[in-house]
Amino acid sequence: DLIHIEGKPYALLPMHEYRRLLNRNNDADRNIPEDVMDALAAGQDHPLKVLRHWRGITQQDLATASGLSRPYIAEMEAGHKPGSLSAMKTLAAALDVPVDLLLG
Repeated sequence: DLIHIEGKPYALLPMHEYRRLLNRNNDADRNIPEDVMDALAAGQDHPLKVLRHWRGITQQDLATASGLSRPYIAEMEAGHKPGSLSAMKTLAAALDVPVDLLLG
């Protein structure tokens, strides 16, 4: 669809098509379902929470798999702590996802 804003034409397309165009050379995201990618793009929940729910694991399961504490993970998911890059890399490995998905 085309829409016009201040006299300029803009293309309106579904989010999954937009992501496909942005990531057409990125194979890392191909195994993640569209609904999960849509939830990540919506930004309503922390990416860590979205991906953890998709994997079907609890915060405690993720804490055990990553070696991080459950309270630390809970604070990151709630947005109270940003999480270090090292922690994000560890969590991404535990979730088997690219770290850039956790960084937003």
